[in-house]
Amino acid sequence: MNMVEDYQRHFSHSFNYSLDNGTSGNDTAGSFQSLFSPVMDKTMNCITIIILFITMISLGCTMEIVKIKQHIVRPSGVGIAVLAQFGIMPLTAFCLAKLLQLGPIEAITVLICGCCPGGNLSNIFALALRGDMNLSIVMTTCSTVLALGAMPLLLYLYCQGFSGLEAAVPYTGIIIALVMTLVPCTVGIAINHWAPRYSQIVIKAGFSILLIATVVIGVMCSITLGATVWIVLSPQILAVAFLMPFIGYLLGYTMSIIFKQNGPCRRTIAMETGCQNIQLCSAILKVAFPPEVIGPLFLFPLIYIVFQGAEALFLILLFRIYHRFNPSIEEKTSGQSVKGKWNRGH
Repeated sequence: MNMVEDYQRHFSHSFNYSLDNGTSGNDTAGSFQSLFSPVMDKTMNCITIIILFITMISLGCTMEIVKIKQHIVRPSGVGIAVLAQFGIMPLTAFCLAKLLQLGPIEAITVLICGCCPGGNLSNIFALALRGDMNLSIVMTTCSTVLALGAMPLLLYLYCQGFSGLEAAVPYTGIIIALVMTLVPCTVGIAINHWAPRYSQIVIKAGFSILLIATVVIGVMCSITLGATVWIVLSPQILAVAFLMPFIGYLLGYTMSIIFKQNGPCRRTIAMETGCQNIQLCSAILKVAFPPEVIGPLFLFPLIYIVFQGAEALFLILLFRIYHRFNPSIEEKTSGQSVKGKWNRGH
């Protein structure tokens, strides 16, 4: 713990230094220090880490080594998806932070969210949109692994666009959090490979615990932060939370059209692009940043996931309504294929 405390003190000093050297914005490091008791802060850190571990184990249980190998042999779809994930979303976060003139800690929060890999919600949304589930799972896997190098690099590059933020990003804490995602994900893959009968149990239990823990954190935050939650509900932050996933879905789909992907792949890439790993983002903001620096802004991922989910559900609703009255060619082809197999078998 002494090493962690020394690191946090170093980060607080670096962040204060960056502010003192002309960084604009309304954030003031140290202004939230009195809101977090040591016991409450440690409790929330533990819950956040537990949520991350459980989520990543559950995600690992959806991955199959055979299917992963198939997409590695034909990496075009995955390559496009990774380009969309680490190209579109970080650039979107950077542009929104600039256009809305976010303060320094707000800008870092948004950039971290934009540079995160794909989340497991994208798999659920891709399934609801009748996407390519193998591609969805492999995309999530690849972006999670590649994030270990891509995320710190992207944060370093984009922080150059904000005066004084070059030394304010806790790269060590972020890398530690990324490693923490790979270990439980590997455990989940191992469970699915050697004991597949337990996979569904782990997945269902994981999402149940995730839901309960999210409610617990929400209650604890409301008690701890009180009126300062308005910072996360400011018009600029709400605008970012609304626009980021929407732009991700739109540009991800557009990119897949440009690269001539089929319908299921287009929908999958759109969901994978717009959906971020919110659990990882929360863990980084809560654990890597001292509470007096991040303040209530570690709640930004919760605001983001509300808009991310609502917009995805709206798109799913539109998709289902459209295909109810206009069955797609791929569905007709699939139906004829099944009918042909039935006739040949009888």
